[in-house]
Amino acid sequence: MFSEQDIRAEMMKKLAASVSDSAEIELFYGGNLFKQTTEIIAIQRGNLEMGNIAPQDIATQIKEFSILTSAYLFRDVDHLNAFFASDAGAEMVALAEERLGIHILGPTYFGTRQVGLRIDKEINTPADMSGVKLRMPGGDAWQFLGTALGANPTPMAYAEVYTGLQTGAIDGQDNPLPNVENMKFYEVMDQIVMTSHLVGYDLLVISAKVWNGFTDAQRAAFQAAADEAIAWSAEQHLARETELAEFFQEKGLKISTPDVDAFRSHAQQMYLDSELSADWPEGMLERINSL
Repeated sequence: MFSEQDIRAEMMKKLAASVSDSAEIELFYGGNLFKQTTEIIAIQRGNLEMGNIAPQDIATQIKEFSILTSAYLFRDVDHLNAFFASDAGAEMVALAEERLGIHILGPTYFGTRQVGLRIDKEINTPADMSGVKLRMPGGDAWQFLGTALGANPTPMAYAEVYTGLQTGAIDGQDNPLPNVENMKFYEVMDQIVMTSHLVGYDLLVISAKVWNGFTDAQRAAFQAAADEAIAWSAEQHLARETELAEFFQEKGLKISTPDVDAFRSHAQQMYLDSELSADWPEGMLERINSL
């Protein structure tokens, strides 16, 4: 779904170059090959071999995955990586392969999600988000995240967000700072509220049929190349996030830090009280928190 100007595009080019002696990776950007939320089905039908898939899309088919989409679950990228390297993470990876026929190569961090608004309204707690039309991607997991922030979530395709902000069809959007820069959302926004409500990541996946068709040596080389490209991308995103707050201020945006503890406690309680948590694997939340 990301554009060719995205850091993750360079990540994929690095991966393609690293495995070029044994595989050819054709890259498509901006949802031009398959639209957001349709990639998993395309893989299952054999029309796509790889994708950078949102865990929220996996959660539409595997309800247990909704825990991995919940607000304030992972503390930072190190916590995210520690989970996927753990036994608990391996169980979720195996679940995706068993039920969906996709093999997860790793989590691709792309920044911590913040709230960006076109309206000049002071935001300090979730109560201040009441009535705010906040663009969220389609799907129950994404829409619930918007509700957990106190907003009125509005589904909209990623490519339509700039126009939505420009025309007032939406009051705001949530994305990591590098995405806001890449898509130039800052041109049609008034402020960024540093809620830090979700460590943003996708999952780089490959068809299990294709993966299992590799030799052991090919799988090891492909995984090593993916690990290297993913780690490079995470480092680039972390560095860019540090730079961008100052950049956006120079562009005239107001940058504010709300009562993050209030947002965290409100969101986490909403998840625990919701039907979503009934599908979470028993003890998984405690295992994640213990890492």
